[in-house]
Amino acid sequence: MDNFTDLLKIYYSRLFPLDEYYKWLSYGDGNSFQLREFSFTLDGDVYVRNQHFQDKDALSRELLKMVPIKIDIGAVFNVVPNRSIKSMKLEAMQRELVFDIDLTDYDEVRTCCSGADICNKCWKYMVVACKILDVGLREDFGFENILWVFSGRRGVHCWVCDLAARCLDSAQRSAIGDYFQLITGGAYTKKRVNLYNKIHPSVKRALEMINPIFVQLCVEEQNMLGTEEAMDNFLELLPDEESKKDVKQLFSKYTTSLQRWDAFTSYFNHQIQNSKKWRQNRNFLDEVMIQYCYPRLDINVTKGLNHLLKSPFCVHPKTGKISIPFNSKAADKFDPTTVPTINKVIEEIDDYDKKDKDDMNDTTNLKRIKDYKKTSLNKSLHVFREFLHKLETTKNVDNITF
Repeated sequence: MDNFTDLLKIYYSRLFPLDEYYKWLSYGDGNSFQLREFSFTLDGDVYVRNQHFQDKDALSRELLKMVPIKIDIGAVFNVVPNRSIKSMKLEAMQRELVFDIDLTDYDEVRTCCSGADICNKCWKYMVVACKILDVGLREDFGFENILWVFSGRRGVHCWVCDLAARCLDSAQRSAIGDYFQLITGGAYTKKRVNLYNKIHPSVKRALEMINPIFVQLCVEEQNMLGTEEAMDNFLELLPDEESKKDVKQLFSKYTTSLQRWDAFTSYFNHQIQNSKKWRQNRNFLDEVMIQYCYPRLDINVTKGLNHLLKSPFCVHPKTGKISIPFNSKAADKFDPTTVPTINKVIEEIDDYDKKDKDDMNDTTNLKRIKDYKKTSLNKSLHVFREFLHKLETTKNVDNITF
Protein backbone atom coordinates (compact mmCIF):
# COMPACT_ATOMS: atom_id res chain seq x y z
CA MET A 1 0.00 0.00 0.00
CA ASP A 2 1.51 3.31 -1.12
CA ASN A 3 2.59 5.70 1.66
CA PHE A 4 1.14 3.41 4.29
CA THR A 5 3.51 4.70 6.97
CA ASP A 6 2.56 8.30 6.20
CA LEU A 7 -1.12 7.41 6.44
CA LEU A 8 -0.52 5.65 9.76
CA LYS A 9 1.11 8.77 11.21
CA ILE A 10 -2.02 10.75 10.38
CA TYR A 11 -4.24 7.98 11.71
CA TYR A 12 -2.35 7.68 15.02
CA SER A 13 -2.28 11.45 15.52
CA ARG A 14 -5.87 12.24 14.55
CA LEU A 15 -8.07 9.15 14.66
CA PHE A 16 -6.71 6.47 17.01
CA PRO A 17 -9.04 6.64 20.07
CA LEU A 18 -6.38 7.07 22.76
CA ASP A 19 -8.71 8.33 25.49
CA GLU A 20 -11.12 5.41 25.15
CA TYR A 21 -8.29 2.94 24.60
CA TYR A 22 -6.57 3.99 27.81
CA LYS A 23 -9.85 3.94 29.73
CA TRP A 24 -10.42 0.37 28.58
CA LEU A 25 -7.00 -1.10 29.33
CA SER A 26 -6.48 0.74 32.62
CA TYR A 27 -9.83 -0.46 34.07
CA GLY A 28 -9.81 2.54 36.36
CA ASP A 29 -6.32 1.65 37.61
CA GLY A 30 -3.35 3.26 35.87
CA ASN A 31 -1.05 0.68 37.37
CA SER A 32 -2.72 -2.03 35.29
CA PHE A 33 -1.93 -0.08 32.14
CA GLN A 34 1.71 0.45 33.14
CA LEU A 35 2.22 -3.28 33.75
CA ARG A 36 0.57 -4.29 30.47
CA GLU A 37 2.68 -5.76 27.67
CA PHE A 38 2.29 -4.34 24.19
CA SER A 39 3.97 -5.65 21.08
CA PHE A 40 4.68 -3.61 17.95
CA THR A 41 5.26 -4.96 14.48
CA LEU A 42 7.21 -2.39 12.49
CA ASP A 43 7.55 -1.95 8.75
CA GLY A 44 9.79 -4.70 7.40
CA ASP A 45 8.34 -7.26 9.85
CA VAL A 46 10.45 -6.06 12.77
CA TYR A 47 8.81 -7.51 15.86
CA VAL A 48 9.25 -5.63 19.16
CA ARG A 49 7.81 -7.28 22.27
CA ASN A 50 7.78 -6.18 25.91
CA GLN A 51 6.67 -2.63 25.23
CA HIS A 52 5.11 -0.84 28.20
CA PHE A 53 3.80 2.68 28.69
CA GLN A 54 3.36 4.94 31.67
CA ASP A 55 0.13 6.44 30.36
CA LYS A 56 -1.77 7.27 27.18
CA ASP A 57 0.57 10.14 26.34
CA ALA A 58 3.57 7.82 26.44
CA LEU A 59 1.72 5.40 24.17
CA SER A 60 0.85 8.22 21.79
CA ARG A 61 4.48 9.35 21.55
CA GLU A 62 5.69 5.86 20.72
CA LEU A 63 2.96 5.29 18.15
CA LEU A 64 4.05 8.43 16.31
CA LYS A 65 7.73 7.63 16.74
CA MET A 66 7.72 3.95 15.81
CA VAL A 67 4.61 3.91 13.57
CA PRO A 68 3.79 0.21 14.09
CA ILE A 69 1.89 -1.52 11.31
CA LYS A 70 0.39 -3.79 13.96
CA ILE A 71 -0.23 -3.57 17.71
CA ASP A 72 -0.69 -6.67 19.84
CA ILE A 73 -1.95 -6.63 23.42
CA GLY A 74 -0.59 -8.99 26.07
CA ALA A 75 -1.08 -9.64 29.76
CA VAL A 76 -0.74 -7.47 32.85
CA PHE A 77 2.41 -8.63 34.65
CA ASN A 78 3.70 -8.54 38.21
CA VAL A 79 6.54 -6.22 37.13
CA VAL A 80 6.98 -3.80 34.27
CA PRO A 81 7.65 -5.94 31.16
CA ASN A 82 10.79 -4.96 29.28
CA ARG A 83 13.62 -6.66 27.47
CA SER A 84 16.00 -6.37 30.44
CA ILE A 85 13.73 -8.45 32.69
CA LYS A 86 14.50 -12.16 32.69
CA SER A 87 11.48 -14.24 31.70
CA MET A 88 11.56 -16.16 35.00
CA LYS A 89 10.74 -12.94 36.86
CA LEU A 90 7.70 -12.16 34.72
CA GLU A 91 4.39 -13.54 35.93
CA ALA A 92 1.14 -12.79 34.12
CA MET A 93 -1.36 -11.56 36.71
CA GLN A 94 -4.35 -10.62 34.56
CA ARG A 95 -5.50 -11.06 30.99
CA GLU A 96 -8.83 -10.72 29.23
CA LEU A 97 -10.38 -14.03 28.27
CA VAL A 98 -10.02 -13.96 24.48
CA PHE A 99 -11.30 -15.94 21.51
CA ASP A 100 -9.93 -15.84 17.98
CA ILE A 101 -12.07 -17.13 15.09
CA ASP A 102 -10.61 -17.10 11.57
CA LEU A 103 -12.48 -17.94 8.38
CA THR A 104 -9.51 -19.89 7.02
CA ASP A 105 -10.49 -22.59 9.54
CA TYR A 106 -13.77 -22.90 7.63
CA ASP A 107 -12.13 -23.54 4.26
CA GLU A 108 -13.20 -27.19 4.32
CA VAL A 109 -16.87 -26.14 4.47
CA ARG A 110 -17.03 -22.76 2.68
CA THR A 111 -16.96 -22.65 -1.10
CA CYS A 112 -17.54 -18.94 -1.86
CA CYS A 113 -14.04 -17.94 -0.71
CA SER A 114 -10.83 -19.45 0.60
CA GLY A 115 -7.68 -18.29 2.34
CA ALA A 116 -7.65 -14.58 3.13
CA ASP A 117 -10.74 -13.77 1.08
CA ILE A 118 -14.07 -12.92 2.67
CA CYS A 119 -17.54 -12.04 1.44
CA ASN A 120 -21.01 -11.56 2.90
CA LYS A 121 -21.85 -15.23 2.33
CA CYS A 122 -19.04 -16.68 4.43
CA TRP A 123 -19.36 -13.85 6.96
CA LYS A 124 -22.53 -15.68 8.03
CA TYR A 125 -20.27 -18.28 9.67
CA MET A 126 -18.91 -15.47 11.84
CA VAL A 127 -22.47 -14.34 12.63
CA VAL A 128 -23.32 -17.82 13.91
CA ALA A 129 -20.07 -17.98 15.89
CA CYS A 130 -20.71 -14.59 17.53
CA LYS A 131 -24.23 -15.50 18.58
CA ILE A 132 -23.33 -18.91 19.97
CA LEU A 133 -20.29 -17.70 21.90
CA ASP A 134 -21.88 -14.49 23.16
CA VAL A 135 -24.95 -16.24 24.54
CA GLY A 136 -22.85 -19.04 26.04
CA LEU A 137 -20.46 -16.66 27.78
CA ARG A 138 -23.32 -14.63 29.21
CA GLU A 139 -25.80 -17.35 30.17
CA ASP A 140 -23.47 -20.20 31.13
CA PHE A 141 -20.64 -18.23 32.75
CA GLY A 142 -22.30 -14.98 33.78
CA PHE A 143 -19.93 -12.66 31.92
CA GLU A 144 -21.32 -9.28 30.92
CA ASN A 145 -18.56 -7.12 29.44
CA ILE A 146 -17.78 -8.63 26.06
CA LEU A 147 -16.14 -6.73 23.21
CA TRP A 148 -16.44 -8.12 19.67
CA VAL A 149 -13.94 -6.87 17.08
CA PHE A 150 -13.56 -7.48 13.35
CA SER A 151 -9.93 -8.50 12.82
CA GLY A 152 -9.43 -6.31 9.74
CA ARG A 153 -9.28 -9.15 7.25
CA ARG A 154 -11.09 -12.45 7.66
CA GLY A 155 -12.11 -13.10 11.24
CA VAL A 156 -13.29 -11.86 14.61
CA HIS A 157 -11.84 -11.48 18.09
CA CYS A 158 -13.78 -11.66 21.32
CA TRP A 159 -12.50 -9.91 24.46
CA VAL A 160 -14.22 -10.89 27.73
CA CYS A 161 -13.33 -8.07 30.12
CA ASP A 162 -15.12 -8.81 33.41
CA LEU A 163 -12.80 -8.83 36.41
CA ALA A 164 -13.63 -12.50 36.92
CA ALA A 165 -12.53 -13.26 33.35
CA ARG A 166 -9.33 -11.24 33.63
CA CYS A 167 -8.30 -13.10 36.77
CA LEU A 168 -8.78 -16.62 35.42
CA ASP A 169 -5.75 -18.87 35.59
CA SER A 170 -4.55 -21.07 32.73
CA ALA A 171 -6.48 -24.15 33.89
CA GLN A 172 -9.73 -22.20 34.10
CA ARG A 173 -9.17 -20.66 30.65
CA SER A 174 -8.52 -24.11 29.25
CA ALA A 175 -11.73 -25.40 30.83
CA ILE A 176 -13.79 -22.61 29.22
CA GLY A 177 -12.04 -23.10 25.89
CA ASP A 178 -12.74 -26.83 25.94
CA TYR A 179 -16.37 -26.13 26.85
CA PHE A 180 -16.79 -24.34 23.51
CA GLN A 181 -14.58 -26.70 21.51
CA LEU A 182 -16.95 -29.19 19.85
CA ILE A 183 -15.05 -29.62 16.58
CA THR A 184 -12.00 -31.78 17.27
CA GLY A 185 -9.32 -33.55 15.27
CA GLY A 186 -6.92 -32.28 12.64
CA ALA A 187 -7.48 -31.31 9.03
CA TYR A 188 -7.35 -34.94 7.92
CA THR A 189 -10.00 -36.08 10.38
CA LYS A 190 -13.23 -36.45 8.45
CA LYS A 191 -15.84 -36.78 11.18
CA ARG A 192 -14.88 -34.19 13.74
CA VAL A 193 -18.04 -34.02 15.88
CA ASN A 194 -19.43 -36.77 18.09
CA LEU A 195 -22.39 -36.01 20.34
CA TYR A 196 -23.54 -38.06 23.29
CA ASN A 197 -27.00 -39.61 23.17
CA LYS A 198 -28.14 -37.03 25.68
CA ILE A 199 -27.13 -33.71 24.14
CA HIS A 200 -25.85 -31.03 26.52
CA PRO A 201 -28.21 -28.02 26.94
CA SER A 202 -25.57 -25.62 25.54
CA VAL A 203 -25.28 -27.74 22.39
CA LYS A 204 -29.07 -27.87 22.07
CA ARG A 205 -29.13 -24.09 22.32
CA ALA A 206 -26.48 -23.81 19.60
CA LEU A 207 -28.47 -26.16 17.37
CA GLU A 208 -31.55 -23.99 17.86
CA MET A 209 -29.51 -21.10 16.44
CA ILE A 210 -28.03 -23.13 13.58
CA ASN A 211 -31.14 -25.04 12.50
CA PRO A 212 -33.11 -22.10 10.99
CA ILE A 213 -30.22 -20.97 8.78
CA PHE A 214 -28.46 -24.25 8.00
CA VAL A 215 -30.17 -25.05 4.70
CA GLN A 216 -29.79 -21.56 3.28
CA LEU A 217 -26.20 -21.09 4.48
CA CYS A 218 -24.66 -24.51 3.98
CA VAL A 219 -26.86 -26.47 1.61
CA GLU A 220 -27.72 -23.67 -0.82
CA GLU A 221 -25.25 -20.80 -0.57
CA GLN A 222 -22.18 -22.95 0.19
CA ASN A 223 -23.43 -25.76 -2.09
CA MET A 224 -22.38 -28.43 0.42
CA LEU A 225 -23.63 -31.33 -1.77
CA GLY A 226 -23.34 -29.68 -5.17
CA THR A 227 -20.05 -31.18 -6.41
CA GLU A 228 -18.42 -34.60 -6.43
CA GLU A 229 -15.79 -33.44 -3.95
CA ALA A 230 -18.40 -31.96 -1.63
CA MET A 231 -20.47 -35.15 -1.74
CA ASP A 232 -17.38 -37.28 -1.05
CA ASN A 233 -16.58 -35.15 2.00
CA PHE A 234 -20.11 -35.61 3.30
CA LEU A 235 -20.10 -39.35 2.65
CA GLU A 236 -16.98 -39.70 4.81
CA LEU A 237 -19.08 -38.63 7.79
CA LEU A 238 -21.42 -41.61 7.49
CA PRO A 239 -21.04 -44.42 10.02
CA ASP A 240 -20.13 -47.34 7.72
CA GLU A 241 -19.37 -48.39 4.15
CA GLU A 242 -22.85 -49.75 3.50
CA SER A 243 -24.40 -46.38 4.36
CA LYS A 244 -21.88 -44.57 2.17
CA LYS A 245 -22.76 -46.79 -0.76
CA ASP A 246 -26.51 -46.33 -0.27
CA VAL A 247 -26.31 -42.55 0.08
CA LYS A 248 -23.93 -42.18 -2.86
CA GLN A 249 -26.42 -44.04 -5.04
CA LEU A 250 -29.20 -41.86 -3.63
CA PHE A 251 -27.30 -38.67 -4.48
CA SER A 252 -26.76 -39.81 -8.07
CA LYS A 253 -30.50 -39.44 -8.71
CA TYR A 254 -30.43 -35.68 -8.07
CA THR A 255 -28.57 -32.69 -9.46
CA THR A 256 -28.68 -29.91 -6.86
CA SER A 257 -27.36 -29.64 -3.34
CA LEU A 258 -30.82 -28.90 -1.95
CA GLN A 259 -32.39 -31.91 -3.69
CA ARG A 260 -29.69 -34.19 -2.30
CA TRP A 261 -30.05 -32.79 1.22
CA ASP A 262 -33.82 -33.25 1.18
CA ALA A 263 -33.38 -36.79 -0.11
CA PHE A 264 -30.83 -37.56 2.61
CA THR A 265 -33.01 -36.23 5.43
CA SER A 266 -35.88 -38.42 4.19
CA TYR A 267 -33.50 -41.39 4.04
CA PHE A 268 -32.21 -40.61 7.55
CA ASN A 269 -35.69 -40.34 9.08
CA HIS A 270 -36.68 -43.63 7.49
CA GLN A 271 -33.53 -45.39 8.75
CA ILE A 272 -34.05 -44.08 12.29
CA GLN A 273 -37.43 -45.83 12.36
CA ASN A 274 -36.23 -49.10 10.85
CA SER A 275 -32.53 -49.60 11.53
CA LYS A 276 -30.86 -50.35 14.86
CA LYS A 277 -27.55 -49.18 13.39
CA TRP A 278 -28.98 -45.75 12.61
CA ARG A 279 -30.80 -45.51 15.94
CA GLN A 280 -27.33 -45.67 17.47
CA ASN A 281 -26.48 -42.66 15.28
CA ARG A 282 -29.67 -40.74 15.97
CA ASN A 283 -27.74 -37.50 16.47
CA PHE A 284 -26.11 -37.65 13.06
CA LEU A 285 -27.99 -34.67 11.55
CA ASP A 286 -27.12 -32.58 14.60
CA GLU A 287 -23.48 -33.64 14.29
CA VAL A 288 -23.46 -32.54 10.65
CA MET A 289 -24.90 -29.13 11.49
CA ILE A 290 -22.34 -28.67 14.26
CA GLN A 291 -19.45 -29.73 12.03
CA TYR A 292 -20.47 -27.35 9.24
CA CYS A 293 -21.57 -24.35 11.35
CA TYR A 294 -20.28 -24.35 14.93
CA PRO A 295 -17.51 -21.87 15.93
CA ARG A 296 -14.02 -22.99 15.01
CA LEU A 297 -11.71 -21.56 17.64
CA ASP A 298 -7.97 -21.06 17.70
CA ILE A 299 -8.09 -22.68 21.09
CA ASN A 300 -4.50 -21.90 22.07
CA VAL A 301 -5.30 -18.18 22.04
CA THR A 302 -8.01 -18.78 24.63
CA LYS A 303 -6.00 -21.12 26.83
CA GLY A 304 -2.79 -19.10 26.99
CA LEU A 305 -2.67 -16.50 29.75
CA ASN A 306 0.32 -14.81 28.10
CA HIS A 307 -0.92 -15.01 24.53
CA LEU A 308 -0.81 -11.84 22.44
CA LEU A 309 -3.82 -10.75 20.40
CA LYS A 310 -4.16 -8.03 17.79
CA SER A 311 -5.43 -4.76 19.20
CA PRO A 312 -8.73 -3.17 18.26
CA PHE A 313 -8.35 -0.14 15.98
CA CYS A 314 -5.25 -1.52 14.28
CA VAL A 315 -5.02 -1.01 10.53
CA HIS A 316 -4.44 -4.16 8.50
CA PRO A 317 -1.38 -3.50 6.31
CA LYS A 318 -2.67 -5.55 3.36
CA THR A 319 -6.34 -4.58 3.26
CA GLY A 320 -6.06 -1.15 4.86
CA LYS A 321 -9.18 -2.03 6.86
CA ILE A 322 -9.44 -0.87 10.45
CA SER A 323 -10.02 -3.49 13.15
CA ILE A 324 -13.31 -2.15 14.47
CA PRO A 325 -15.66 -3.16 17.29
CA PHE A 326 -19.18 -4.23 16.34
CA ASN A 327 -22.36 -5.18 18.14
CA SER A 328 -22.72 -8.97 18.26
CA LYS A 329 -26.50 -8.66 18.31
CA ALA A 330 -26.28 -6.90 14.92
CA ALA A 331 -23.53 -9.12 13.50
CA ASP A 332 -25.81 -10.19 10.64
CA LYS A 333 -26.01 -6.54 9.55
CA PHE A 334 -22.23 -6.06 9.65
CA ASP A 335 -20.67 -5.93 6.19
CA PRO A 336 -16.98 -6.93 6.16
CA THR A 337 -16.59 -5.64 2.60
CA THR A 338 -17.42 -2.03 3.56
CA VAL A 339 -15.31 -1.72 6.73
CA PRO A 340 -13.61 1.69 6.92
CA THR A 341 -10.11 1.76 5.48
CA ILE A 342 -7.32 4.08 6.46
CA ASN A 343 -7.43 5.72 3.03
CA LYS A 344 -11.16 6.26 3.26
CA VAL A 345 -11.25 7.81 6.74
CA ILE A 346 -8.41 10.21 5.98
CA GLU A 347 -10.12 11.23 2.74
CA GLU A 348 -13.32 11.76 4.73
CA ILE A 349 -11.51 14.12 7.10
CA ASP A 350 -10.07 16.09 4.18
CA ASP A 351 -13.44 16.27 2.40
CA TYR A 352 -15.22 17.35 5.58
CA ASP A 353 -12.67 20.06 6.36
CA LYS A 354 -12.73 21.36 2.80
CA LYS A 355 -16.53 21.51 2.73
CA ASP A 356 -16.63 23.11 6.16
CA LYS A 357 -14.24 25.85 5.07
CA ASP A 358 -16.17 26.43 1.86
CA ASP A 359 -19.38 26.79 3.83
CA MET A 360 -17.90 29.30 6.31
CA ASN A 361 -17.40 32.93 5.40
CA ASP A 362 -15.26 33.52 8.45
CA THR A 363 -12.74 30.68 8.76
CA THR A 364 -11.86 31.80 12.28
CA ASN A 365 -15.24 30.45 13.35
CA LEU A 366 -14.57 27.06 11.82
CA LYS A 367 -16.45 24.47 13.86
CA ARG A 368 -14.38 22.49 16.32
CA ILE A 369 -15.34 18.86 15.87
CA LYS A 370 -13.39 15.73 16.69
CA ASP A 371 -11.87 14.12 13.63
CA TYR A 372 -13.45 10.72 14.14
CA LYS A 373 -16.91 12.31 13.91
CA LYS A 374 -16.07 13.38 10.37
CA THR A 375 -15.58 9.77 9.27
CA SER A 376 -17.25 6.39 8.92
CA LEU A 377 -15.27 5.33 12.01
CA ASN A 378 -17.79 7.18 14.18
CA LYS A 379 -20.27 4.30 14.35
CA SER A 380 -17.64 1.83 15.58
CA LEU A 381 -16.41 4.27 18.20
CA HIS A 382 -19.98 4.61 19.41
CA VAL A 383 -20.09 0.82 19.90
CA PHE A 384 -16.78 0.99 21.79
CA ARG A 385 -18.04 3.80 24.04
CA GLU A 386 -21.21 1.87 24.85
CA PHE A 387 -19.04 -1.09 25.85
CA LEU A 388 -16.90 1.17 28.06
CA HIS A 389 -19.96 2.72 29.70
CA LYS A 390 -21.29 -0.70 30.65
CA LEU A 391 -17.84 -1.75 31.86
CA GLU A 392 -17.76 1.26 34.19
CA THR A 393 -21.26 0.72 35.55
CA THR A 394 -21.23 -3.08 35.90
CA LYS A 395 -20.33 -4.55 39.25
CA ASN A 396 -17.57 -7.07 38.58
CA VAL A 397 -17.54 -10.36 40.46
CA ASP A 398 -14.21 -11.35 41.96
CA ASN A 399 -14.38 -15.03 41.12
CA ILE A 400 -16.16 -17.61 39.07
CA THR A 401 -17.26 -21.10 40.05
CA PHE A 402 -16.87 -24.02 37.68
